[in-house]
Amino acid sequence: MNRTARIVSATFAVAALTGLTACGSDADTTTRTPTSIQVRPVVPATAASFTVTADAAGSFPADAYAGAFGCTAANHAPHLTWSGAPAAAKSFAVTMFDPDAPTGAGFWHWMSWDIPSTAMDFTAGTPGVAGATDAGTAGYLGPCPPAGDTAHHYRISVLALDTPTMGLPATTTPTVASFSMGAHIIGVAHLELTAQRP
Repeated sequence: MNRTARIVSATFAVAALTGLTACGSDADTTTRTPTSIQVRPVVPATAASFTVTADAAGSFPADAYAGAFGCTAANHAPHLTWSGAPAAAKSFAVTMFDPDAPTGAGFWHWMSWDIPSTAMDFTAGTPGVAGATDAGTAGYLGPCPPAGDTAHHYRISVLALDTPTMGLPATTTPTVASFSMGAHIIGVAHLELTAQRP
């Protein structure tokens, strides 16, 4: 079974697990409870680990917050620096994901790829493709969790890829971009920053 077929099969399996029924069914749904579904990681177990640091530690500085969704900050992306990446890397990608977003599917805040293999850091001027966020904007979209919500934990990842280019347009959705990169990841570095609004 190819990968697409497995995804389709998994979709039907999830539907069965969550108790979805066909139109017109008279099945009793009053006793069903939500099913916890674990999302499959995109990084392969064979990927090497390396190190990434940011010019912020622990939580986002005020100027890194978004200028949207009720926030009016400068939306300055953290300056990332990495070391120890696999020598075989032919390009890098940078992503930022918020699993705590109240969407049922998290929220992609940053998706950039085709960063040159010679790069050891990433700032606003670094060459690469500034991909779309889940909000449809390009490049970095800072945090702006709902006011009064618990702290959100944003995972920033630097992915070492075995190809010099992904060949994807900048308008590619984050989910498709992540899926496409999955088969090319040979190394990964993670860091986590938090954000919260009163």
